[in-house]
Amino acid sequence: MNENWSKDELKASVEAYVEMQRKVRAGLSFVKKLYYEQLAEKYGRTSKAFEYRMQNISYVLSLMGRDWLSGLKPAKNVGAKNAAEIESLISTIEGRKAPEVAAFEIKVREVGKQRHLQKPNGNLIPKASSVVITQFQRDPFVKAWILKQALGKCECCKTPAPFSGADGLPFLEVHHVRQLADDGSDTVSNAVALCPNCHRELHYGINAPSLVVNLYDTITRLVRE
Repeated sequence: MNENWSKDELKASVEAYVEMQRKVRAGLSFVKKLYYEQLAEKYGRTSKAFEYRMQNISYVLSLMGRDWLSGLKPAKNVGAKNAAEIESLISTIEGRKAPEVAAFEIKVREVGKQRHLQKPNGNLIPKASSVVITQFQRDPFVKAWILKQALGKCECCKTPAPFSGADGLPFLEVHHVRQLADDGSDTVSNAVALCPNCHRELHYGINAPSLVVNLYDTITRLVRE
């Protein structure tokens, strides 16, 4: 997908994508194709072009560690410029600010494709910048209860925690099945204890949707939101 998309086209695409996500979470039915056709008619592109752009948005969300729409599998053919714009639009439309990661991660992948990649000098003193981000206030009792229920085992892969923390306790991380950034609740019916590997896969893995289904099927306390 080339970079020759106007800001208005990108904004309209992201707005449509976020609207479809909200309908999914609200349990409302809709037809994705109608969104593509409406955008195509307005901007003079094919509906297929907008469908693929939606898959690009899924890819940006995956780089952000966020959930993406079922049926719109991430398509990585998006340049760093458009990815940064899409990420910024998502934050603006949702009314939240998250650390910007998409453009950097795409650049990493582009550079990694070089056949002869020379050893870089890096930065001895990396520049620092301060940014305002949205942080969710969590209940420590929820986290403590979830970890206690797990009995030291990952609730996804069912294996023991890979190591003990400095406090001597099995190291597991608490994950919200419907993420807080996607308006999920901070409750025991929406949280699981995971090993770091499963936690990363649920945020960034291509098989994350099927892992979520498995969590709902195997952990009785979970309630779909």
